[in-house]
Amino acid sequence: MGTHLPSTEFDGTAVDDQREADAEAVMGEPPAPMVQLLGPDGKLGFDPVFTDYARKLTPEVLRGLYADMAAIRRFDVEATALQRQGQLALWVPLTGQEAAQIGSGRASQPQDYIFPTYREHGVALTRNVDLAELLRQFRGVSNGGWNPKDTNFHLYTLVLAAQTLHAVGYAMGIQRDQKLAAATAAGTGNPAAEPAAAVIAYFGDGASSEGDVHESMVFASSYNAPVVFFCQNNHWAISVPTEVQTKVPLSNRAKGYGFPGIRVDGNDVIAVHAVTEWALEHARQGKGPVLIEAFTYRVGAHTTADDPTKYRQAAEEDAWKAKDPLARLEKYLRSEGMADQEFFAKVKTDGDELAAYVRRTTHDLETPDIRTAFANTYAEAHPLVAEELAWFEEYSAGFAGEEPEEEPARQAVTAQASPKAGH
Repeated sequence: MGTHLPSTEFDGTAVDDQREADAEAVMGEPPAPMVQLLGPDGKLGFDPVFTDYARKLTPEVLRGLYADMAAIRRFDVEATALQRQGQLALWVPLTGQEAAQIGSGRASQPQDYIFPTYREHGVALTRNVDLAELLRQFRGVSNGGWNPKDTNFHLYTLVLAAQTLHAVGYAMGIQRDQKLAAATAAGTGNPAAEPAAAVIAYFGDGASSEGDVHESMVFASSYNAPVVFFCQNNHWAISVPTEVQTKVPLSNRAKGYGFPGIRVDGNDVIAVHAVTEWALEHARQGKGPVLIEAFTYRVGAHTTADDPTKYRQAAEEDAWKAKDPLARLEKYLRSEGMADQEFFAKVKTDGDELAAYVRRTTHDLETPDIRTAFANTYAEAHPLVAEELAWFEEYSAGFAGEEPEEEPARQAVTAQASPKAGH
């Protein structure tokens, strides 16, 4: 007897782009074309706009894209194992979305600023963030893990879609800074020193239903902000399929705001790179925002606290595994003689070394004294915090069977709690 999933309101609905195309046909609109250059068979196609961008990718760059995707997949496997072994409180897998992240991240320039959600580990790699630093937050020993000023890669945002507002605000700031620099340069006769910059805001198909995304796009369009909205449509907002989020391709939403929307095969790293490069150029040139919908798939769970077998069929997962982004690029590199077995063996070795480094670093992370959380709650002292710390000390002592020694952090909180701080 075959296994059948529990009945839900989503039963009987298709989970692919054909359903969305059919919906558009009913509305009297042609199906939204999807940009694809490298197919699942590993053969390179043609696009009248984006092939020119793809031609700029040298064999060395293409090998680099493959190595990046392989490295971040190996990292993802290792991080998932660390969580299962109790070393991380939670992990957010990205397997299946490597091309969307590596392709778009590598298309950005150092002066561009990136606002991720909580799954953009591949983008972090392209921005030279130490991948071991990503795990600090998921281990619960840091509020972030890295300094965004070092890489122009912002801290992860766990509040759904909040980063899109931050991104547009930052882009509007860039816009004003550039206008000021241009005016200053015109007055002095010297060219502006800083290169034009843009912002990328990442979010998922589920987050696209949040009001924050709508408000962000309204502001971005109204002020012609240099921002690229990059939606990774991985088909599942935890257990909610895309068709419940939208009846037409998400890229079509850009029409309502008055800026371009492009749907790209998110498992085609070459096409993703080309489309993102075009979009960033568009934004940097002062032509306004762009929405990119990367049509991809979340092969694993939403997080390690999720069980996707409860809401989707194995056949669907198998169909998408056949579109694997690494497999298709490997086919292309081999068929064109751009990479040999020695290259792929080295990629594997490098991945294993990365995994070993991440595991070693994670094990070595020290858990900060929880008392520092009390000391850092407010910029100034507050008697309520001191009262709560005293309760915590008393509670902790009950487990130890003795009164704890007064720690420096406790002393600092207590000393700061002066009468003038209360009200």
